Amino acid sequence: MPLKKSTWLVVALIILGLAARAQNPLMNRIPRGVGGGQGGGSDSIQFEKRNFADDSVTIRFRYLDTARFFPIDSSIRDYFDKVPLSAEHVHLGNNGTATRSLLFTPYLKAGWDAGFHALDVYAFKLDDTRFMTTNKPFTRLTYLLGSQSEQHIGILHTQNITPDWNAGLEYRLINAPGFYNSQNTNHKNFRFNSNYTSKGRRYNAFLVVISNSLQSSENGGIASDTFLMNKNRAYNDLYNIPTNLAKVPSVSRNFFNVALNTGNKYTNTTFLLRQQYDFGRKDSTVTDSTVVRFFLPRLRLEHTLNYTGSKFMFLDVQALNDSDFFKQHYGLTNIPDTVLYADRWRMLSNDFSILQFPDASNPLQFLKVGATVENISGRFSAGKDDFLNLRLHGEYRNRTKNRKWDMLLYGEFFALGRSVGNYDFRASLKSYLGKRWGYLEVGGRNVNRDPSYLYQRPTSFPIQFKAGLNDENTFHLFGSVVNPAFRLKLSADYFLMGNYVYLSEFYKVNQSSTIFNLLRVGMNKELRLKKNWKWYLDLYFQTVTGSPPLNVPLVYIRNRFAYEGSVFRNLVLSTGFDIRYHTPYKSVNYSPLLGQFFFQDQESIVIRPDIAAYVNFRIRNFTGFTRLENLNTLTFKNGFGFKNNNVETPLYAYPGLLFRMGVVWDLVN
Repeated sequence: MPLKKSTWLVVALIILGLAARAQNPLMNRIPRGVGGGQGGGSDSIQFEKRNFADDSVTIRFRYLDTARFFPIDSSIRDYFDKVPLSAEHVHLGNNGTATRSLLFTPYLKAGWDAGFHALDVYAFKLDDTRFMTTNKPFTRLTYLLGSQSEQHIGILHTQNITPDWNAGLEYRLINAPGFYNSQNTNHKNFRFNSNYTSKGRRYNAFLVVISNSLQSSENGGIASDTFLMNKNRAYNDLYNIPTNLAKVPSVSRNFFNVALNTGNKYTNTTFLLRQQYDFGRKDSTVTDSTVVRFFLPRLRLEHTLNYTGSKFMFLDVQALNDSDFFKQHYGLTNIPDTVLYADRWRMLSNDFSILQFPDASNPLQFLKVGATVENISGRFSAGKDDFLNLRLHGEYRNRTKNRKWDMLLYGEFFALGRSVGNYDFRASLKSYLGKRWGYLEVGGRNVNRDPSYLYQRPTSFPIQFKAGLNDENTFHLFGSVVNPAFRLKLSADYFLMGNYVYLSEFYKVNQSSTIFNLLRVGMNKELRLKKNWKWYLDLYFQTVTGSPPLNVPLVYIRNRFAYEGSVFRNLVLSTGFDIRYHTPYKSVNYSPLLGQFFFQDQESIVIRPDIAAYVNFRIRNFTGFTRLENLNTLTFKNGFGFKNNNVETPLYAYPGLLFRMGVVWDLVN
């Protein structure tokens, strides 16, 4: 349904009200270096960090299962820090459509999984929820505008109601009508989170409420890539190129038209409440005649209640016009006027854990054991499925007080239920070797998991599933060296895969009987060319042994050549070119009815280097971004134009020249 004008009026009033309350702007902040600060357990390093004492506001955050705090990002070096997609991701030709990474990233969650992940990167998740603490209310407003009325709106607000009670609110809207027929996307994300600590420091509570509505129209790709360079001027407007689905154009490129006629819509709601109670002793310290009281825990009792409700839907209101596509690729006949497939899932989990702290003064060292009961319920067009799982888990973490060693041991095992025998074991060790050598991290992970439900049991969707599939097993070894002095990161990942499950056609499930491995090595390097001129290099090599149903590009490389510096007293500038490229390979294809990428070995993908020019700047607490993308599509064949479009997935072409600009405004009340 189109958004009502009153809705936009309310949003506008909220933004104006927040702006009016802003009193103390943030000071300038140093951009982030290679890797940047991520979540707990990440091996990325910030080469430059803010000194909070210099600012009028102090903002820190941590993630749900970590005790380590991080500063909020304010970098202007990379546009991809401000949007859900990362630089190595490719999509179906429009922002918000199904996406995948060019770097091999298998799904490694043990236990039940519905099987729909093509839109995951656009969703808010529990893992990326930031629990903040701030001495003043903080608001970040984000607005990005692109060609064809593409819009990205983001609002983040956090404040401490009391020194020990913080609440945060996030909203994000991504709306992109697209360049081709039936390609519009409309994603809405909402998240509320709060964390509270009692005055006695014994009781802690964490609350998270997340709602995601991810909507992406489907067109089955263009009828032929020959239309891209066609002499017919009518095809200069990409909207006129025939598509395999939604053959009768019925979708407007109007920003306010968000109706879904042919496509996928995934919605989910998550509620999490975690409560902790500590046993230990009270202590205090005196500084400048001030007594600071704190609590040293030795034993912690923890209960986590987590509810998730999801719906995965494909809809086509002009199915009769698309009957040939359904018959050819899915073997479907007797197509009705409207095609609708929908699965509904609910999961309620209760977890009880006990944490023991060997050193009460070091909360980053603990031993945790617990058990989780999962009640899972599925509803389909022709039936239902209710079952439960019992998961046992244990964890040991230790980050030494001198910050030179960081250790993680984690294991979970499904002892009862549908997923019995599933497990996830991982270990990592990180060490600080000194200023000369930087940080070294090594680790490994072994996951044994059920194939996704969609692949092995009947659902509402037209898929040729296979009952009795063997558990997938993935062994992952990894290591990295991060040297802040040389602004360098070297990494290596080794994957050993067994019983790999995949789609071999638009709707046919298969499982590989052979074990194969994949090796990836990477380098991230920042080079100073001359004074303020810099070169950022991201380089990855991937190789697969054997003949598995998996193809990846041998080389992925990203170069950013930039001028960075303070042009005026309060103006920080970063401008240059962003060039991404990968070697030719046989890319995956895409199944629109299932929202799944699938293996194919017939067509190779050859692209031009993806070139974008950008100008990013920051004036105190105001940041601006401008990008001119797809400069590589310039051609003089059949006349001047930007028509030599890259195609990352067969028949799903990228647009031509694309302009984006946006602002990020930080307000402190």
